[in-house]
Amino acid sequence: MPGRGCMLTLCAAGRATWSACVAGEEATSKPPRDGILFVDHAGVLGGAELSLLDIARHYRDTSAVVLLADGPFRPALEEAGVHVDVLLAEPRLRAVRRSSGVGGALALAAVMRESRRLAERARLYRLIHCNSQKAFVVGALAGRRIGRPVVWHLRDMLTADHFSRIGRLGVVRLANALAARVICNSQATADAFVRAGGRAGLVSVVYNGIDGEAFPPMDREAARRQLDLPAGCTVGSFSRLAPWKGQHVLLDALAQLPDVRALVVGDALFGEDAYAASLRTLCEHHRLGDRVRFLGFRRDVPLLMAACDIVVHTAVAPEPFGRMVVEGMLSGRPVVAADAGGVREIVTDGRTGCLIPPGDAGALAVAIRALLADRPAADRLAATGRAWALARFSRDRMLADFDQVIAQVMCARRRTPAAADAAH
Repeated sequence: MPGRGCMLTLCAAGRATWSACVAGEEATSKPPRDGILFVDHAGVLGGAELSLLDIARHYRDTSAVVLLADGPFRPALEEAGVHVDVLLAEPRLRAVRRSSGVGGALALAAVMRESRRLAERARLYRLIHCNSQKAFVVGALAGRRIGRPVVWHLRDMLTADHFSRIGRLGVVRLANALAARVICNSQATADAFVRAGGRAGLVSVVYNGIDGEAFPPMDREAARRQLDLPAGCTVGSFSRLAPWKGQHVLLDALAQLPDVRALVVGDALFGEDAYAASLRTLCEHHRLGDRVRFLGFRRDVPLLMAACDIVVHTAVAPEPFGRMVVEGMLSGRPVVAADAGGVREIVTDGRTGCLIPPGDAGALAVAIRALLADRPAADRLAATGRAWALARFSRDRMLADFDQVIAQVMCARRRTPAAADAAH
């Protein structure tokens, strides 16, 4: 019977590829590429793109990526052996922001045109995976047009902190109607989707995974010498520059810590240049001088984290996941993080890291001071955090969980004749 082979694969292996689920179709019609078309609206290298890079590399023999904007993400994919097409979105669609209300509605015609263009590419694939909200809006309509299942990888908190009410309502209704599955990168992200009106039955949680081998144990002083950094207590912030990421909280805390330096790693990726400029103004206001180094986007994050005494996470709004928190743990450094969102699923306060109230510069200063004053305790916290991150947030575990979700989607599709017929 259709689908029986794929269900046996799921039960016997505990981890599934989806080849068994589509084998029945291959005998009659095998497209040149029979895997997944991954779609992302961004050309930059943010956390969502770094996660997709690992997934797309895993599927590179049968799948491809379409980007709706060009940028450093494209060569990174190409270096990983992933086939990439850039399908530049129209200016009106590119201009839509998360907070868009009327502006987003005016882009509807552009969305429809982009969905038709994407549908032509997607005919060669069996499933469309959308890595962002904007990609999902275009991808869902493309999938509906050609009868392909669409999986939305939700990596954002659908809350008023990040999205307009119209934006939340529209994308949730679209997901309820057209998504075969919504993969959420944390339970916090999943809960926010459901609170916004999303159907709980659509949701699967797949935590982001990171390659632990990229973060080998490294001596702090050796790392500093390699980077030509001065001696002394150093904390590091690793995130794109944006108001909700809260780098200003770190600068406010440094005003209370005269003997501490900071590395601020990250760029303004989505038009937050005014905020980036305001951080430098704040440094002048606090007279921090050369105690703060703004390093921009860097590819040597493991080395930079190894050079720090403490890695800090300062988001003032709930974080969907918290990739840099896991990276800080993997680097073997104690992590101080904001107590909200997906971070609560990563950090156990006092065991794998320190949690502080979001936006509280005073609490951040106190936590940094306490860790610097008790090095043995800080080292124990770092060791426990690293072991937990290696066990729970590995790249292999993420890929296995992702494989299983995709297999379930394709098995369900094989058991629905109407869906299979629409694909031909």
